[in-house]
Amino acid sequence: MTVAQVQSGVPHLTYHVKWEKLPEDYLLPDEPVENTSQPLIAAALRESMELIGLLTPGRLIASNLGICATVNGKTIVKAPDWLYVPNVLPPESQGTRRSYTPRVEGDALSVVMEFLSETDGGEYSFRPFYPYGKLWFYERILQVPVYVIFEPDEGTLEIRQLQESQYQIQQPDENGRYWIASLNLYLGIWHGTKAERTGYWLRWWDADGNLLLWGAERLGQERQRAEQESQRAQRLESYLRSQGIDPNQIP
Repeated sequence: MTVAQVQSGVPHLTYHVKWEKLPEDYLLPDEPVENTSQPLIAAALRESMELIGLLTPGRLIASNLGICATVNGKTIVKAPDWLYVPNVLPPESQGTRRSYTPRVEGDALSVVMEFLSETDGGEYSFRPFYPYGKLWFYERILQVPVYVIFEPDEGTLEIRQLQESQYQIQQPDENGRYWIASLNLYLGIWHGTKAERTGYWLRWWDADGNLLLWGAERLGQERQRAEQESQRAQRLESYLRSQGIDPNQIP
């Protein structure tokens, strides 16, 4: 367990924060997924990272995982739609990780994301009192360097970066993308179809501007290359036969 004192920015209000693991029998709050798009968007972000080898055992990339802190004696649990932690300790017991406590089970979070829906989930809430707004909790208590808010229906993306203990809204580059230094990747918006969903997606680009592909896209590229090679071989065979040469007799 570690303990910290955090200034709230509100006069005469100070937070005493304890970082301690939840008991195994702690009843986590049940936060149902509000629509089918949210888990698909989160899974797609993870998939493209996994295909280039970024999902190592020491890293934590998760969706709707309870992130815990004890603030002024009360246990607070928030479950971001997507999160990234660069270095974590292995779970004490085999199986699914039920929650994560920064600074005790590994590093602090580097990135959190929230995907907006028709129901207000407090993503913009700056409430400085229990149970605390998400924006407040991520900025002042967890002190997450990058906070991403994505509205899938309209395709709007807002990224806040922690600067001098406060979030500042970032501006995209000339391609409409944002550099996420902890991942060495760009984050941006892409419109198209994956699985059963057509709409706006969050996608990753590498430092050279190359789009990180999903599995189906990779298979499509490989299939296209194979077809091109087959067509090239057929054209060569046709040419050789037109010259009176049997391709099967070429050593």
